[in-house]
Amino acid sequence: MSDQRAVGILPVDEFDVALLDLDGVIYIGPHLVDHADGAIALARERGMRFGFVTNNASRTPEDVAAHLCELGIGASVDDVVTSSQAGAHVLAQRLDADTAVLAVGGPGVDAALLEFGLRPVRSLEAQPAAVMQGFGRDVQWRDLADASVAVRRGAYWVATNLDATLPIPGGRAPGNGMLVAAVAQAAGRGPDAVAGKPHAPLMRDSIDRLQARRPLVVGDRLDTDIEGADRLGIPSLLVMTGVTDVATAMSAPAGQRPTLLARDLRGLLERHPSIDGDGRGCWSARSSRARVEEGAVVVRVGRGNDGWMDALRCACAASWATPDADIGGAVRVLSSGMP
Repeated sequence: MSDQRAVGILPVDEFDVALLDLDGVIYIGPHLVDHADGAIALARERGMRFGFVTNNASRTPEDVAAHLCELGIGASVDDVVTSSQAGAHVLAQRLDADTAVLAVGGPGVDAALLEFGLRPVRSLEAQPAAVMQGFGRDVQWRDLADASVAVRRGAYWVATNLDATLPIPGGRAPGNGMLVAAVAQAAGRGPDAVAGKPHAPLMRDSIDRLQARRPLVVGDRLDTDIEGADRLGIPSLLVMTGVTDVATAMSAPAGQRPTLLARDLRGLLERHPSIDGDGRGCWSARSSRARVEEGAVVVRVGRGNDGWMDALRCACAASWATPDADIGGAVRVLSSGMP
């Protein structure tokens, strides 16, 4: 796919650690994404290790690991890295131990601050030197108001992540980015640091924690997972089980284009073909084709189980090479035939 890719990559053999996003990749709400458990189990048998890396700051690593185990995916606390942990790490590098930090968000925010030797508080009366804001389903107006006041007074402000939405069964819901935007509007400025993807702290902490030598970032979002990998020069795999649809993938801007594309996590165990361009506006992969004809991307879905996925790979290559091309016809063909 993107210029980083190698020819004919088999991810399970090429990479030692897969850094998996959670929402939209392994589960959506309480429900397991199809094939996620089986693909992870088979890849583990082949020697691949996994890190479970999430921008969702609301839950503790213990809760995340327990949820994964309930879904049939074995995970220990040490396998989980959250944006709350990355945010607390950022603060611990600049604050003395036991410094009061205004904690905005779910239990994961408080737990991470304690893990890194800081003191989470929930009131301005404690005179916090910093604010850490993460997602929480029970965040209230008063929490946002206190954060706004603290920031205006000069508190150092770390946002765990800026995801505008998060996937839920049946659609999307407002994410932490919208709550951060509310504080920024009231405070008159943005955060001093952002820990989660696509920013570097969470990704770097994940690589260090798992001692990954050849990591692969796996996610469903272009603007967090894929962009975060691109910023650090790490190969990435986009799966089509979350928020990214055909049109969004084909329209990915430079900096958000994945190295590899797959329908779901079974893509870890499948060989990804080279996407060959002929220099005349045509791209091919096995029996699938895409070309730019009279300013529009035209796609042909090839034979067999790989035909649709290869056609999407070719269509993305064509549209990325010709950003002004009309992709509407190709999107209709691929969307109507999605397996």
